[in-house]
Amino acid sequence: MASHKVIVIDDSAVIRNMVRDMLPKGNFEVLEAKDGLQGINLIRQERPTLIMLDFLLPRMSGWEVYQQIQSSTELQTIPLVLMSGRKEEVAEKLQEPFEYFEFVQKPFDQKGLIDAIKLAMTKAKRRPAAIVPPTPAATVSADAAEIQALNQKIVKMQAEIDGLKKQMGQLLTFVKQKLK
Repeated sequence: MASHKVIVIDDSAVIRNMVRDMLPKGNFEVLEAKDGLQGINLIRQERPTLIMLDFLLPRMSGWEVYQQIQSSTELQTIPLVLMSGRKEEVAEKLQEPFEYFEFVQKPFDQKGLIDAIKLAMTKAKRRPAAIVPPTPAATVSADAAEIQALNQKIVKMQAEIDGLKKQMGQLLTFVKQKLK
């Protein structure tokens, strides 16, 4: 039984097969996605122990997949290896040094791939724990109190507006009388 579930997201079947062949046999279950949309759906469905993500993908770019991973407290803890033939495209969007994921430049060899995976796993462990959002009940009561306060302000502002309209009407009447 494989101890690690790896999702390889790359539009090149050659790269997907190369990664599969370079990983130690029997230790990794490799799942493949040929585009970003298929990849993010597979990540959410399978909850892998490692994500290998190409940066340039059809249907949803690797950058967009990366952003979705980072916006999810559950997914951002999964070790991530970004792959690209052009590091400058990755560094253009993400500042170096890459703190919570590893980068491997294509084409890569087995040692480069294994080293990148090890570093990605180490970096993922260093990631600070996500802040736990407040419970829904607490959020609802806080939101309700905020809404009530805003509604009171609206009522007060509407009364002020009505008063100003009345004054404006009186001013217009006064000016019209003076102009006659």
